[in-house]
Amino acid sequence: MNYTLHQLMIFLKITETSSITKAAEELHLTQPAVSIQLRNLQDQFEIPLTEVVGRKLIVTDFGWEIAAAAEKIIEEVQGINYKTAAFKGLMSGKLKISVVSTGKYVMPYFLSGFLKQHPEVDLKLDVTNKAKVLESLSTNEVDFALVSKMPETINVEGIELMPNQLCLVGNKDFELSKKLYDEGVFEEITLIYREEGSGTRLYMERYLNEKKVSVRKKIVLTSNEAVKQAVLAGMGCSIMPLIGIKNELKAGSLKIIPVKDLPIETQWNLIYLKGRKFSPVGKLYLDYLKQHKDELIKENFA
Repeated sequence: MNYTLHQLMIFLKITETSSITKAAEELHLTQPAVSIQLRNLQDQFEIPLTEVVGRKLIVTDFGWEIAAAAEKIIEEVQGINYKTAAFKGLMSGKLKISVVSTGKYVMPYFLSGFLKQHPEVDLKLDVTNKAKVLESLSTNEVDFALVSKMPETINVEGIELMPNQLCLVGNKDFELSKKLYDEGVFEEITLIYREEGSGTRLYMERYLNEKKVSVRKKIVLTSNEAVKQAVLAGMGCSIMPLIGIKNELKAGSLKIIPVKDLPIETQWNLIYLKGRKFSPVGKLYLDYLKQHKDELIKENFA
């Protein structure tokens, strides 16, 4: 047996993605390079690691056994790296965080100072939809997840980072004829929604249902950035997190439409599985947040 750590890492990524193409993308390698490494690893075993059924890659039972062993080997190697760095007076390792799409406007400000203090730390920040964020957390693929609504189906703990305000927003051409609108304004505008499963959409629909509002016309878009661009273009209005439109509000290209019982107040939470055993990097980052959270909010969001 002369398989390499590189081959095991690639195989582990293949089992995670069930795809050579996706594994290549996530590892920033070419598809032929990943295929070659899989073939070289397979040559070490008489029993197949994978099978192709139709056009789909299937990991065999034996392959899953090898993947589990590979994961343990890689964790041990990372442990050696942590200890080596510790003796050098450095902290190294991986910090993996998954955030909902609007969270990309928040999370970097809570990471920048930490990464400057610990330049040996590698960060993997995945920005995706709420369902995938919670899936990656529940399957232990990430250390932390940033959400604006606490999950009800996963047992988690977390840190409250900062408030999240959702306001009705229109573009610069929206004529503010009233100092304060009632909920009837929603029957007069085209309302732009986020996709099903979005936390922002959940809070928006809850508000509309409580007010018994009948929306005249709606558009559905699949990201906060797409919603923002649509509002800027005058396609309609939307209830949006203020954190993602600070620059546009300052420039005057977007404006807040004052409506009774808005803004909706939610909370950004950095969560993790209850009872999770953190790596040294994960524990260090948790301690960093607890110590510096308030000053980071004051410095970046006041």
